[in-house]
Amino acid sequence: MPPRGRDRAEVLSELAEVFRDHGFDGASLAVISEKTGLGRGSLYNLFPDGKEEMVAAVLAEIDLWFETQVFAPLRDERDARQSIGNMLRAVDDYFRSGRRLCLVGVLALGDSRDRFAQQVHAYFVAWTEALAAAIVRTGTDRETASALAEEAVAVIQGALILARAMPESGSFGRTLTRLQSRLLSAPSAHYART
Repeated sequence: MPPRGRDRAEVLSELAEVFRDHGFDGASLAVISEKTGLGRGSLYNLFPDGKEEMVAAVLAEIDLWFETQVFAPLRDERDARQSIGNMLRAVDDYFRSGRRLCLVGVLALGDSRDRFAQQVHAYFVAWTEALAAAIVRTGTDRETASALAEEAVAVIQGALILARAMPESGSFGRTLTRLQSRLLSAPSAHYART
């Protein structure tokens, strides 16, 4: 049961920001306690298995958000072009126009990556497969669509890093605009894998 006045979703949101900023290893219980305002006892009451359970719960929340807001619409919406545009708007909102790092990406690059390898892998596979399915519905062949989807997710992840390095540049939004144009334009043969 969450401490009085604290809702689990709010705590998970705060934890996500702590792990984005400090990574798994850098987010000590002292840092987590300071950033959430919860004592160790309250944290262990909510997450008896400690930091690993905290990260697992945060990743489950991220997965749920992306599944409902990004992946399912990409797979299921009738208008594939609109679903791709909606994905890019949702990504811009979620990552706060590049001001918020991708926690899944942070975990993929950190020293603790092996602990969360399955969740990290599943997130990126789900995203590229859902995006490829939408691209196929625009009339692009599956091989080209898969290559485009993989490139698009890589571009978004790289744009997040660039936005952190150059926070006032607006580079993330410009990258998403160019990416939308590429994803919705006629496919070119150079995307096909050889």
